[in-house]
Amino acid sequence: QSQLVESGGGLVQPGGSLTLSCVASGFTLDNYAINWFRQAPGKEREGVSCIYTSSNTNTNYADSVKGRFTISRDNAKNTVYLQMNSLKPEDTALYYCTADRRPLCVLGRVTIPLDYWGQGTQVTVSS
Repeated sequence: QSQLVESGGGLVQPGGSLTLSCVASGFTLDNYAINWFRQAPGKEREGVSCIYTSSNTNTNYADSVKGRFTISRDNAKNTVYLQMNSLKPEDTALYYCTADRRPLCVLGRVTIPLDYWGQGTQVTVSS
């Protein structure tokens, strides 16, 4: 069964850091564009970061996280990471990773069907 599984969420104080992981099983991430989304309670889901396929390692970020979040991939581990620094209370949300064969980068509050979605990992930023 092909799936994505996120991990690494948790409770962190403002200004702290977390690294989220997104591991694929049943397929390899090399030729998939990866997007990270988040959804806070009562708010629309939003795309925050993306990385294209291994042959195109360009990345992009929503303005709300630019300069604080870094997306990367480790093909040997079939894993994509989201390094989150200088976390703010407004970063509190359920974070999802997605994979799609198309070279898509989905930022902001855009709804679009994608090939694979993970179940999400909760990030809570609070003192």
